[in-house]
Amino acid sequence: MRIIPAIDIIDGKCVRLSKGDYNTKKIYNEHPLEIAKQFEAHGIEFLHLVDLDGAKASHIVNHKVLEEIASKTSLKIDFGGGLKTDDDLRIAFESGAGQITGGSIAVKQPDIFKNWLSKFGSDKIILGADANNEKIAISGWLEESDEDLIPFVQNYQKDGVQYVICTDIAKDGMLEGPSFDLYEKMLSQLPNIKLIASGGISTFDELPKLAELGCEGTIIGKAIYENKISLKQLEDFILNKS
Repeated sequence: MRIIPAIDIIDGKCVRLSKGDYNTKKIYNEHPLEIAKQFEAHGIEFLHLVDLDGAKASHIVNHKVLEEIASKTSLKIDFGGGLKTDDDLRIAFESGAGQITGGSIAVKQPDIFKNWLSKFGSDKIILGADANNEKIAISGWLEESDEDLIPFVQNYQKDGVQYVICTDIAKDGMLEGPSFDLYEKMLSQLPNIKLIASGGISTFDELPKLAELGCEGTIIGKAIYENKISLKQLEDFILNKS
């Protein structure tokens, strides 16, 4: 299972929110590159970079942060937040993203998202399937859609989607543990999906459990920043897996 720390960006700074609420913003570092370098120094290879300004603006905003981290580390970066057009994707890939995540667009403009899958390849495009009570949430989680989570992912599997990041919004940033039951259900009903668990990770012991369930990766945010999980623990986990 891949360990994928998260850096969320507002105004070029590394922040975390709780349940996606911008009013809960807490700044952890003015310089995201410093954090990315710390991750890299502990053997971490992957990074989940979220442009929260972009999510609000509905177009890419913090691509300079992406470019800086991509050019000054060897981290493999998946980038998301407000990507709506081919031009947004072009900027993201040119700035160094290895993969991009599309969430709201996959609900609101499925034709565009499907076009991305065929144009850029399903290895480059991650489906962001964030859910509240198993209903897909969109627009930075400000809206709940009528889409049920599992059928939504199943439909996109037919179009070639391989990678899915699923955040249970009720858990996000709350440090109360991830949605084991939800992920187990998804993995049993969505064969061959590369499921990336996100939201609620609070202790190191949860990681082997997610790996055992069959999650392909897990995104860890606040637990790192609040020192609930140390980078040394993550380094040891990665070394023991290799």
